[in-house]
Amino acid sequence: MKDFTEYLAFTKELAFDSGKILSKYFGNLNSINQKTTSIDLVTNADIESEQLIINSILKKFPNHKIIAEETSQEEKNSDFKWVIDPLDGTTNFVHNLPIFAVSIGLQYKNKTVIGVVYNPAADKMFSASIKKGAYLNEKKIKSSSTNTLSKSLIVTGFPYLHDKKWEKSFSIFKDFYSKTQGVRRLGAASLDLCFVGMGRFEAFYEFNLKPWDICAGSLIAEEAGATVTDWDGSKYPESGKRIIASNGYIHKDSIEILKKHSSIFFEQ
Repeated sequence: MKDFTEYLAFTKELAFDSGKILSKYFGNLNSINQKTTSIDLVTNADIESEQLIINSILKKFPNHKIIAEETSQEEKNSDFKWVIDPLDGTTNFVHNLPIFAVSIGLQYKNKTVIGVVYNPAADKMFSASIKKGAYLNEKKIKSSSTNTLSKSLIVTGFPYLHDKKWEKSFSIFKDFYSKTQGVRRLGAASLDLCFVGMGRFEAFYEFNLKPWDICAGSLIAEEAGATVTDWDGSKYPESGKRIIASNGYIHKDSIEILKKHSSIFFEQ
């Protein structure tokens, strides 16, 4: 297998530098704009962070493809593709809630091989390289061993678009809530996945995400021992349409809950 050590070190340095930009703007924003809806926000912190990441990648790897939340460069002929969210949890960031992160994933031949998620507010850096485990600030992490829903804590999210799927998602929420020790909504999918990887949550599910929301965090969760799939148990779509990550022990029971409500979520 190809050695990705060099890429991991570069990605961690990149996430740290991007985190400095977010820290500079945290609590000190002067530009907040709306994108698709009034709750889908973008700030000067998002834009400046993304520019730093993209410029650094292009300087070191000029032929690599890049897909990012605000801009993309996918037309290049390369086996490498960077998948970037310069600020996951923008709404939290705008409200001075320190639950946000830089998320950077690297794919090689369409397979994610590097994942780094960094929360500068807490100075917590999650990282993973394929087949080499997952780490939090250089200490290896592992998903939890809780084996029943009744003893589990779940985390989820809700999409920006308030449509029929959004309405149906509350039925899923209530079903999980009635069978577990609770369901949380933190507002940053990359961190949700990492928290499953380190055992803070037993499972995370969501729909209508984007590739940059889940690329890095999914690898970190998997390398920490978590199971990550689509809502029917098949390979999860990298588009972010649907995802369930769990410690593995409660995966079957979690999927049974999702299946009861999920027909609308598989419609084209």
